[in-house]
Amino acid sequence: MSKLVTFNDVGFDARLVDFLNDRVLGPDTDAQKAFWTGAAEIFLRFTPENLRLLQKRDQLQAMIDAWHRANSGSADGGTYEAMLRAIGYLVDEPAPFKISTLKVDREIALMAGPQLVVPVLNARFLLNAANARWGSLYDALYGTDAIAPPPATKGYDPARGAAAVAWAKAFLDRIAPLDGLSWTEWTGGTPPLVDPAQFVGRSGDNLLLLHNGLHIELVIDRQHPIGAEDPAGLADVMLEAALTTIVDFEDSIAAVDVADKIAAYANWLGLMDGDLEAHFVKEGRTLTRRMAEDRSYQTDDGTAFTLSGRSLLLVRNVGHLMTTAAVRMPDGSEGPEGILDGIVTAAIARRNILGQSRLSNGSEKSIYIVKPKMHGPEEVAFANALFDAIEDLLTLGRYTLKIGIMDEERRTSANLSACIYAARNRLIFINTGFLDRTGDEIHTSMQAGPMIRKAEMRASRWMSAYEARNVKIGLTHGLSGKAQIGKGMWAAPDRMADMLDQKLGHPRAGANTAWVPSPSAATLHATHYHQIDPFAVQASLLNEDTPSLDDLLDIPMADAPNWSAQDIADELDNNAQGILGYVVRWIDQGVGCSKVPDIHDIGLMEDRATLRISSQHIANWLLHGICTKDDVLAAFTRMADKVDIQNADDPLYRPLRAAEGGTLAYQAALALILEGVSQPNGYTEPLLHRYRLLEKSRQSA
Repeated sequence: MSKLVTFNDVGFDARLVDFLNDRVLGPDTDAQKAFWTGAAEIFLRFTPENLRLLQKRDQLQAMIDAWHRANSGSADGGTYEAMLRAIGYLVDEPAPFKISTLKVDREIALMAGPQLVVPVLNARFLLNAANARWGSLYDALYGTDAIAPPPATKGYDPARGAAAVAWAKAFLDRIAPLDGLSWTEWTGGTPPLVDPAQFVGRSGDNLLLLHNGLHIELVIDRQHPIGAEDPAGLADVMLEAALTTIVDFEDSIAAVDVADKIAAYANWLGLMDGDLEAHFVKEGRTLTRRMAEDRSYQTDDGTAFTLSGRSLLLVRNVGHLMTTAAVRMPDGSEGPEGILDGIVTAAIARRNILGQSRLSNGSEKSIYIVKPKMHGPEEVAFANALFDAIEDLLTLGRYTLKIGIMDEERRTSANLSACIYAARNRLIFINTGFLDRTGDEIHTSMQAGPMIRKAEMRASRWMSAYEARNVKIGLTHGLSGKAQIGKGMWAAPDRMADMLDQKLGHPRAGANTAWVPSPSAATLHATHYHQIDPFAVQASLLNEDTPSLDDLLDIPMADAPNWSAQDIADELDNNAQGILGYVVRWIDQGVGCSKVPDIHDIGLMEDRATLRISSQHIANWLLHGICTKDDVLAAFTRMADKVDIQNADDPLYRPLRAAEGGTLAYQAALALILEGVSQPNGYTEPLLHRYRLLEKSRQSA
């Protein structure tokens, strides 16, 4: 066990204490002692309630399981809902109210655009995301399949470049039309816009336009290879793209010990202080990446102004479930990791709002914390009270800490109004998340019966109600103009043509942000917010009815399943391949999110949320006899061979069955299935952490 430094009988890992004292809190030893003593008091006060809330989850699940077993999986009519109300799973709706959140940055409250989620442990990815506030439309079109499959060879393809320019100018014709001509005919000078108010500034020769609250910078450079061929010298079209980025301490990272946590906190500190750097080698050259500076402009009357060069940063703390060895309670148990994340990430961000950083993160001096995996309004109220205590510890004004509620657990989406009410003074974000929400849907109704095939989930009755209810309930409680209403991730980073075609549905549904997997995807998705104004859509939705709770509670059970043996084998193979492909990188290499080839060799972004649904789905079929343990083992054997082949070019890769009984990664993947029914709410973290710690120990030995 590492050395502990004790305050009020609570032990903190000495490495964490040294890190915060040296790099965050400053040299004042009295201030350091006050911080750690106050942090200990927070752990003593909130840990028992944290534990009680987790026990309540288990108690509710046990009662739901017993009801399904007693009723042969029936959930018809009002009987099921009455049971959920009787046990306290469903609560009464609050009286009509509106959120009252103040001091929210424009990027969240008043602007609509893409949102990135980036793992905190990868500095290069962090900088890419932070700097993705502005993106080259030409590059995003040329470098992806948005206009055609990417070129197979290196070197510039003039025909492809011309296609990217043509697409971009057609886009400008739609969103910023010129009077009497097309952008292809424009030869330079101040563009004769149909709406002259769209022209808002200059930066040297560059021109700045505005549409639907988003800026477009036209890069004029006749010396540039592209600009030299353009009638107006237009070398690029820069779009304001990723307005916000969530820096993720949760599903997309593998942080299992104190060293991992300190590395994560150090990167967050680098972002908040504005001095994070990443060094990497590209084409034989060592490059350094830093955070982008703000962008300077002036109006034609000479008034100077700046626009942020960076995405507004939010931080996603872990949920209430996991504990951390960085904190030891008086009884020797580990302290809740979510409490530690709240204290430390806020203490680091406080430096930024006090002006102790090189670059600012927003102008409203707020700290934005996204809180995942909360089950119902009690748990949201717990997070709200915790934030009160952290503000007091850090001498921050009340509601400086803002909260984003991830609507990804069934008990939260079924009680969403009450959850919003519990955080009504600091709420800045709600969103839907298909994968975790589906994983919880399966686990909550695990005993009801076999679930439909995974691919059918998106078209199910509960899913449609979930997506629509999230938007409508958020609007009912006044989120428009004060907070983000978000949609989930586009998981196929190599399929930008499909994304351009399909993700337009998110702003069309009234979401003023949605997740994308890369800076290029953010640039392309930004075009959707020029085509559709989500705030206008939100205004129109206010008069529509809220989808019924009955629809939301509709369990996606298979109706008299008659799948063939091949259907079952195909489903098992698909799930097993995804599980193994993700888990092997998590356990062996500590990679929490990456582009993992699926069973058809198509790269998909995978994290613990995708793992949760796949593992719970097989566990459900195994429980209800759709497949046997032998079927599962056979699928894992087949798919281990496929995953080994898919990773053959990775020098760090270790074949899944390199050891007798399979490697620790293989064992972890199988345990997620065989122990899936007993995992708390179907979460994958406990098993992943256990096996990753074993693998780190094996590697160090």
